[in-house]
Amino acid sequence: MTEPGADPHTRELLAFAERLADEARKLLAAAADDVVRPDIKADNSYVTATDRAIESRLREIVADAHPGHGVLGEEFGAHGLDADYVWVLDPLDGTAAFVAGVPVYGTLIGLARQGSPWLGVMDYPATAERWTGVHGAFARHNGAPVRTRPSADLGSALATCSNPDFFSASDAERLARVRARVQYTLYGASSYAFGLLAAGRTDLAVDCGLKPYDVFAPAAVISGAGGHVSDWAGAPPSLTPPSTTYLSTSTPTLHQEVLPLLV
Repeated sequence: MTEPGADPHTRELLAFAERLADEARKLLAAAADDVVRPDIKADNSYVTATDRAIESRLREIVADAHPGHGVLGEEFGAHGLDADYVWVLDPLDGTAAFVAGVPVYGTLIGLARQGSPWLGVMDYPATAERWTGVHGAFARHNGAPVRTRPSADLGSALATCSNPDFFSASDAERLARVRARVQYTLYGASSYAFGLLAAGRTDLAVDCGLKPYDVFAPAAVISGAGGHVSDWAGAPPSLTPPSTTYLSTSTPTLHQEVLPLLV
C-alpha cells in the first residue's frame, strides 16, 4: 500500500482533514452529556444545534485555509461543486444515536477530487476511534493499517444496514434478497458500520436514503482498505446527481455477487 508520507500533497490534506475532525470532536465532547432536544427535518431525521455548530465551524476553517475549495455539507448546502477539491461534511452522523446516547455517532469528513471520493476521515469521539483513508491507497484505524477481509462466500457473510426504515417497499424487497443469502444482518450502527467493514470485521453494507455527505468519507476509507463502494446500479458515488442507495463490500468479487440481488 502507498503510505501518505510518499506524497506530500496527500499528507498535507489528510492532516488538514484530521484537524477538522479534532475540532468536531471537541464540540461533540462538550455537548455529549447534555439532554438534547432535536428538531425534525423535512425528511423526518433529527438535527440539533450541535450539528449546525460543528458544520459552521468546519466551514470557517476550510474557508480560511482553502478558499478555492468547494464545500458540501448536510446542514448548510453546497458551493463550488465544480472545484477540483470539494469538502463533503457530515458534522454529526448518527444524530438519533447522539440524542439517545448510543456511542456510534461521529463526524464524517470527505474530500472529493474532481467529483469522486478521494480522502476520508471518520471520527467517533464516544469510543475514541478514528478511521482515515485515501481511495485505492491505504486506510488506518487509530493510526494502524487496516484491510478488509477476504470473503469466502455470500452465505457466510456478515452484513450491516444502518436503518431499514429508510427503505421504500420495493427497496425493502431488494434488501430481503440479500438478507436471505447472507449469514447474518446487523442493524443500527450508523456510519460506524463502514469503519468495521474497512477494519475487516464485517463483509458488506446495504443502505438506502444516503446522501453524498453520508458516503464520501466512508467510500475513501473502504476503498483504501481494499473494499468497494457503489450505488445499487454499480456506479461510483457522485456529488451530483447523487444516488441514495449504496452497496459497500469487502472485495470487488463480493460486490459483483451482491449487485444482481439489488436490481
